[in-house]
Amino acid sequence: MSEFRVPGEGEILGKVVEMLGDGRFKVVCADGQIRVARLPGRLRRRLWLKAGDYVIVALWDFDKEKGDIVHKYEKRDLEELKRRGFAEAIESLESYI
Repeated sequence: MSEFRVPGEGEILGKVVEMLGDGRFKVVCADGQIRVARLPGRLRRRLWLKAGDYVIVALWDFDKEKGDIVHKYEKRDLEELKRRGFAEAIESLESYI
């Protein structure tokens, strides 16, 4: 089994709000901003997203209003995220959708 993934430096926890098409999603992030995030081509056929999914967004260096979705959490992973100190972020994201 692989190691549990938490957001690292330059990454932020987010929740998918809306699908925009062409591999792009509107994501509300833990800092309260709504960003457009894209799903990189290497993940497009392996990772299926829908509104309400929790993801890790890697912010772009040159434009902090956009980012790439690099990981999707399953519903069962939310309890582990809360134990690792992201409970407040998850509570703030649950108010959307």
